[in-house]
Amino acid sequence: MAETRIPTKGNLLASKKSLALAKTGYDLLDRKRQVLLREMMSMMDKVKVLREQITESYQLGYFYLQQANMSTGVIADIANSIHEENSVKLRFRSVMGVEIPAIEIDDKPLVMEYGFAETSSKVDEAYIQFNKIKKLTMLLAEVDNGVYRLAKAISSTQKRANALKNIVIPNLSENIKVIGEALEEKEREEFSRLKVIKAKQTKTA
Repeated sequence: MAETRIPTKGNLLASKKSLALAKTGYDLLDRKRQVLLREMMSMMDKVKVLREQITESYQLGYFYLQQANMSTGVIADIANSIHEENSVKLRFRSVMGVEIPAIEIDDKPLVMEYGFAETSSKVDEAYIQFNKIKKLTMLLAEVDNGVYRLAKAISSTQKRANALKNIVIPNLSENIKVIGEALEEKEREEFSRLKVIKAKQTKTA
């Protein structure tokens, strides 16, 4: 039940102003929720495509790796000679105030970081394929994290919108109704009192 203010015209105007602000706030939050939801659905479509691509790429990658091991022997030493990836940069883009990660991958030409004398084309195929998998994995991490952040923001926005719609706005509306009715009753009482005074004055005139 809403806490009713003292029935004065000032409180009535203040309650009406608060109600207008609450309704505007709800509209803005609902619009924000819809924008975030559209963005999240778009990213979820990307997640689905990326997961399918990664699954296929890993299957092919392990096949190439098996072929490389068979043609060259166990290639653990070759793998250990490859430098760690350090060219990845992370920036953020804002969607309705929600910071969404965006990975920047250096798209420079791929260089084989091992000697060709002790390897074969099968090793090259595995190397190229796992480089592709690396990029797909980074993209999936970017989109997955974005979906998580958007889902969290949507939930928070929905809770705030629901609080305005189901609690704040109804309480203010009830408050305005009660104050308005009380003021009308006061006006009727004042009108009746003035009529009585006027009637007495007429009789004594």
